[in-house]
Amino acid sequence: MKKPVIFCLFVLTVSILGACSLAGRLTGETEAREIRQLGVSAQATVLKIWDTGITVNKNPVVGFLLEVVPKEGPSYQAETKAIISRLDIPQIQPGAVLPVKYDPENPKRVALDIYKD
Repeated sequence: MKKPVIFCLFVLTVSILGACSLAGRLTGETEAREIRQLGVSAQATVLKIWDTGITVNKNPVVGFLLEVVPKEGPSYQAETKAIISRLDIPQIQPGAVLPVKYDPENPKRVALDIYKD
């Protein structure tokens, strides 16, 4: 292969990887995946939801204000966002109680634990 072709393939690969990384940060999914792997299980009540204006595969990224109830310690409020299936939107409204995981080092970092990774 010629050097310009190799350079173009390199630039394309770096661009794709960068776009995937950016998408993970915008949707919150990169952080949520980490929290779900290492976090502590709890229940949370949805206090408020909002549209972030982002969609992934026609599913909205939804912002959440949650009242987290850990097994130990007092309850607290935290915000997060998650990609929610369009089919699940009616069930995930204010008042719904959902499983979550939170970062034991920083309990304000919370991820919904409603889908299997």
